[in-house]
Amino acid sequence: MGSSDRLFNRQRTLHEILGGGLVADLILWRRKNLTVGILLVTLAAWVVFERSGYTLLSLVSNVLLLLIVILFLWAKSAAILNRPAPPLPQLHLSDEMANEVADFIRTRVNDLFSVSQDIALGKDSRMFLKVAASLLLISVVGGLTDFLTLAYTSLFVVLTVPALYERYEDCIDRYILKGYRKLCQLYVKINEKYVSRVQNWILEKKKLD
Repeated sequence: MGSSDRLFNRQRTLHEILGGGLVADLILWRRKNLTVGILLVTLAAWVVFERSGYTLLSLVSNVLLLLIVILFLWAKSAAILNRPAPPLPQLHLSDEMANEVADFIRTRVNDLFSVSQDIALGKDSRMFLKVAASLLLISVVGGLTDFLTLAYTSLFVVLTVPALYERYEDCIDRYILKGYRKLCQLYVKINEKYVSRVQNWILEKKKLD
């Protein structure tokens, strides 16, 4: 299939568009065991939250409390019995990593502020419509479901739809482009039959006036 037969006339593969790294491998099921594991773990977490009545904060607090108690008792018993201490890794955040995270957050926040300012000052009507439509969609979806269900559903879609698209890419692109061309032909016909006539009528009306 040539590049002209692909959606948006793209030259790169879907894997390259998604970054070509670990995230792309996970989304496109190049590491099936890890992808399946993520889906199963998130499904189990969703079931726990839905059935147990736990909130995210209470569950994280209880898990951390249990972990701290186990490690504390392990360390105390190891000291008394002259046994090895718990094998904990060295937890350290380097200056380089902290600077990278801070720079990433700063860049994204500045981009957000810039877009918000353009919208507030009426400089970017297209972006305003996109943001308004996105917020409206989020509001509608948020009214239909809770955050955890929405998060799991979104993750499920991200980990399934791109992989299915990559597998049946040629067929999907062909049918979508075929439908798009038919819509373009229909638009041309409607424009020639109705819109052009209306425009000509308006121009003639202005000339007479």
